[in-house]
Amino acid sequence: MSKKYVIIGSSAAGVNAIRELRRLDKDCQIVLISKDKDIYSRCILHEYLAGKRTIERLRFVEKDFETLYKVDWMKGREAIGLDREKKEVILDGDERVSYDKLLIATGSHTFFPPIKNMLGSPNMIGFRNIDDIEVLKEVAKTKKNIVVLGSGLVGIDCATGFLELGVKVVLCDFAGWLLNKQLDQRAAQSYIDAFAARGVEQHYGVGVGEVTINDKHEITEVILSDGTVIPCDFFVVTAGVRSNVEFLADSGLELSRFGLVYDETGKTSDPDIYGAGDVSGTSPIWPVAVKEGMIAAANMAGFNEKMTDFFASKSTMRFLEISTMSLGNVNPDPADETIKVETYEKGDVYKKIVHQDGKIIGALLQGDLAYGGVLQQMIARKIDVRKVKKPLFDIDYSDFFHIRDNTYEFYYD
Repeated sequence: MSKKYVIIGSSAAGVNAIRELRRLDKDCQIVLISKDKDIYSRCILHEYLAGKRTIERLRFVEKDFETLYKVDWMKGREAIGLDREKKEVILDGDERVSYDKLLIATGSHTFFPPIKNMLGSPNMIGFRNIDDIEVLKEVAKTKKNIVVLGSGLVGIDCATGFLELGVKVVLCDFAGWLLNKQLDQRAAQSYIDAFAARGVEQHYGVGVGEVTINDKHEITEVILSDGTVIPCDFFVVTAGVRSNVEFLADSGLELSRFGLVYDETGKTSDPDIYGAGDVSGTSPIWPVAVKEGMIAAANMAGFNEKMTDFFASKSTMRFLEISTMSLGNVNPDPADETIKVETYEKGDVYKKIVHQDGKIIGALLQGDLAYGGVLQQMIARKIDVRKVKKPLFDIDYSDFFHIRDNTYEFYYD
């Protein structure tokens, strides 16, 4: 009898799990359950806001996805519970779907912080799905004072999308600089200056203390923790997310304060249930979600695979014509004497490598990403950078051919 796999969630993790399951188990039954009625990339929603892409061009799957992978797709359906004893997913309308193996890839949703007067305001929204963007496309036509809370990848996506429409926004964040998880202050400054040149007002290192509302409960002002008052006729919250695990509250599955708990194989505390992607609350980036979905699928199908990528936090971005690649820990503790930092700057090019005990633990490339290939070679080959004879940023591909007896004689004393 063929196995029945049920996947909840139709984004990067769920879709790539389906592809892998069909590759590994050609006769299996696959059921996809999703609140979304279409498959689209959340990473490029700002291009839909800016009018650069249609909904069709947000899709990252084949047009005949359902037929090609023989998927029974239950569109527009929400999982509201889980009966592990009966091995059934409970859907809205109390319909139940049985499974042999289950993958939970339900992703995350916008977290609206408990700012005074804010909750319930009709002129406030997140930036997570197509419905949000449809609202914001209309907002851009009439609103003049748009405030974006949060300057992470989603917040910068939002600000960039509005700029493409000729609408200026105000960015505010409690962090000391934008993209603070991906960039150091030096790399962030390039974007800060570029946004400022485009007329974007920016406030960093300050929180939002409260908002002022009118008699319709609409936000009219945002008041920062330093007392700054910002006029606001629409408020976009991108400052955080929460995993979509509410439906698991009574399931008995192990949950952390971030989200669903699963190991490097994707397995949860239940051997027949797996997790992947944003639902963990720990790795909210596309490449990790893709890989986790594939790893979980392989193990669901009986193959032993593990998540072994060296960097779970890798981001490549391009905003306002500035390209940057970020790997691992780019903001190490300056008091840690075991960590060494090497940098290179020339014009608009900035490079940084962070290493500890000879092992690269973080890197930044901005303005010129060509060095990324060499950097990945050093990481993959586990080269001890303390023993590199050449200046670290002068290494090129030809240096990797100086190998004898599995050692790198070119580099080592």
